[in-house]
Amino acid sequence: MSKSLILHKDRERSLQRRHPWIYSGAVAKVTGDPVPGETVEVLDASGEWLARAAYCPNSQIRARVWTFSEAEPIDEDFFRRRLQSAAAHRDQLGLSRVTNAWRVVHAEADGLPGCVIDKYDRFLVCQFLNAGAEAWRQEITAAAQATYPETIGVYERSDTDSRAREALPERCGAIHGQEPPALLSIRENGLQFLVDLKKGHKTGFYLDQRDNRALSPGAMAGGDVLNCFCYSGGFGLRAAQAGARLVVQVDAAESALDLARRNADGNGFPAGSFEYRQGDVFQVLRTFRDSRRDFSCIILDPPKFADTPGQLQKACRGYKDINLLAAKLLRPGGTLLTFSCSGAMTPELFGKVVGDAVRDAGRDARIVRCLGQAPDHPVTLNFPEGRYLTGLQLIIP
Repeated sequence: MSKSLILHKDRERSLQRRHPWIYSGAVAKVTGDPVPGETVEVLDASGEWLARAAYCPNSQIRARVWTFSEAEPIDEDFFRRRLQSAAAHRDQLGLSRVTNAWRVVHAEADGLPGCVIDKYDRFLVCQFLNAGAEAWRQEITAAAQATYPETIGVYERSDTDSRAREALPERCGAIHGQEPPALLSIRENGLQFLVDLKKGHKTGFYLDQRDNRALSPGAMAGGDVLNCFCYSGGFGLRAAQAGARLVVQVDAAESALDLARRNADGNGFPAGSFEYRQGDVFQVLRTFRDSRRDFSCIILDPPKFADTPGQLQKACRGYKDINLLAAKLLRPGGTLLTFSCSGAMTPELFGKVVGDAVRDAGRDARIVRCLGQAPDHPVTLNFPEGRYLTGLQLIIP
C-alpha cells in the first residue's frame, strides 16, 4: 500500500493555489503507516494526486509540500536542484558586493519547508525545524556544500521552539568540517561585525535587517541616535558610520552590549561617540522620558512579541507602549525606524498599532517607507506567511 494522505472533500483548494501546508483538520485518512518526516503522496477525496509532502504527525501542520509535480521524486537530486535554484536567486541580488553573509535557504520560500541555511563567509549555519527537514538533514547539507564549495564548515543551530512542536529534540554542533571560531568577523556595507554562530541570536546575526540598516544616513548625521534592543550594535554602527554625534545602544543583556562595544572598537569609532545602557528597554525609555532627554533618530527592533495568533493581543499592547514612549522622545522632525518580527503581526495591524501610539503621544507622523526583510529572505505569492518582518520609517514633525 502506498503511503499517502487523503483529504476531506473540498479541502484541496489551498493546495491547488500551491500553498505548502496541510493542516490536520484537512486530512481524512492516512494510509501505509508513514513515520515522521517520510514522504507521502497527497490525494484529494476522489483519489486525484495533488502533491508530494513530508509527513509531520506531531504537528498541527500535518504535512508540508516538497513538490507539486508528480514527475519529481524526492531524492538527493531534488535537494541539489533546490539549493542551486536558491543560490541563483541570491546571485541575482548581487549580495557579494556588499556582504559575505546572507541567507542561502529560506524554508518554504525556497521550496524546502523547515530548512534555514545562512552563509557566514566560509561557514554555513543550518536549522532543521520540522520532521521533513530532519529526515533529509544529511542530503540537504551535502547539497549546500556542493553549491558553495568554498565552505570549510557546516554548523547546526536546530535550537528553536518549533523543534519542540514537532517532538524533536534541540541539537547544535558541527555537522561537517571545521567548527566556527567563538567569534567570526563578517563584512556588511563597509562595516565589520563579530558574530557568534554557536550561541548568538538566530544563527548569529540579524541578516534580515541588512537593507534596513542601510537607511536614513541623513537623519542620523550629526544627531543623537537611540538604538533599542541593539544586540551586537548593527543599527548603531550604521548610525556612527553616517556621522551621528552620539549613539546610545540599549539592550537587556550585558553580553550583547559587550559585543556591540567590540564591534564599535573594531571599526575604529571613537569611544566617546557611543553610550551603552543595560536594562529593560521599556524602563530605560521611561527613564529618558522622565529626564526629558530627546533624540533625533530612534530605532526599535524588539524580539518577537507573538509566536502565535493567540498571543497577538498582548503583543499589540507591547508594541503600542514602546512606540508611544519613542514618539515622546523624538525631537521635532525626528526619524523613527520601528519593527515587528512577529509573524502573526500583519503590516496593516502594525501600522494601526504604531499610529495609535503616535496619536496617544500627541504627535503626528508621516510614512517615509514601509519596510520588510531583505530579499535573500524571500516572500512568495503562494506563501504570504513567509513575511514575518514588518516595519515603518516615519518622520514625526
